[in-house]
Amino acid sequence: MTIPVKVEFSGGLELLFANQRLHSIDLPDLDQSTLKAPTLQYLINYLRDNLLRERVELFVENETVRPGILVLINDTDWELEGEGEYELKKNDEIVFISTLHGG
Repeated sequence: MTIPVKVEFSGGLELLFANQRLHSIDLPDLDQSTLKAPTLQYLINYLRDNLLRERVELFVENETVRPGILVLINDTDWELEGEGEYELKKNDEIVFISTLHGG
């Protein structure tokens, strides 16, 4: 079984992911390392290892998203949902927005 999630990148992050803003991803319903439902941290690692095309340091720092990236879980700030510990659910929508821009 899988858990389908929708992932969106904006604010320039899409450039790191082959210039593709929207991704539909089917994650395994069980994280083999924890034997629990996959978490947002699992998704971040999955994105880093499978979809990120360049410059990992612009997306991940210290095993989480780097400062300056806003993460929304179903339109809610991830800080209100437990950040990386949030257990993903079927049809969740996860948005990563870079708030850092050159000037």
